[in-house]
Amino acid sequence: MPELPEVEVSRMGIEPHVKGQVVNHVRVHNGRLRWPVPEEVSLLENTEITAVKRRAKYLLLESDVGTAILHLGMSGNLRVVCQSEPLKKHDHIELVFANGLALRLNDPRRFGAFLWQNPQQQHSVFAKLGPEPLTDLFDAKHLYQASRGKKVAVKQFIMDNHVVVGVGNIYANESLFKAGIHPKREAGKISLARYQKLTPIIKDTLAAAIEQGGTTLKDFAQSDGKPGYFAQELLVYGRKGEACVRCETTLQEIRLGQRSTVYCTKCQR
Repeated sequence: MPELPEVEVSRMGIEPHVKGQVVNHVRVHNGRLRWPVPEEVSLLENTEITAVKRRAKYLLLESDVGTAILHLGMSGNLRVVCQSEPLKKHDHIELVFANGLALRLNDPRRFGAFLWQNPQQQHSVFAKLGPEPLTDLFDAKHLYQASRGKKVAVKQFIMDNHVVVGVGNIYANESLFKAGIHPKREAGKISLARYQKLTPIIKDTLAAAIEQGGTTLKDFAQSDGKPGYFAQELLVYGRKGEACVRCETTLQEIRLGQRSTVYCTKCQR
């Protein structure tokens, strides 16, 4: 599933081609996504996209009449193409712009979403989300206070969108290794000092992934809309059985919350 950096890079990719454009048509070829596509999305027709934003893993296309909310699910991607280009299999929704381009949502597994939010209202999908990890609202004090009394493993804790959004499996593995924290340690037993070390590491890890993706980003008007996972050198994720880059101990793998968790028994306590 795309993680926050991949979604942010998708936002960066489509923004130059979408912001400021007038939507001529909203075409729903298949409205049976994770949730049924609401009829209100047609309100975008004859309006200008004033901003392209992101909240957690949702992309927001804002206009004066409301906001289209997109989620890529497990297999979705966005492409900016000439509107005359033939549809591909699984192209479920497209916004056709006055300049001749179209934004198409392709989603083979249909776990994605295309929702609608009226002005001055908040859609229910945003109701219980925690702070964005790259903002000042996410800090060590927030993690420490939210963790008190929690027996859940710290890896699952920082992946909880109610605590902080967007710290997916890859980046949770990497951040805990860099901070020297065992992924199974109870969140409520971790000190403020250790959260003070972990928090900036999470921020730096996500920011580096976004920056690396941004610097290698192709023109979305010509690409397949799949920025994919960045060609980064992962320290633990996907390296079960290999040597730790710090101490050469063999990295171990366990399952936490049904997710692969790789760590070093010597470096992480």
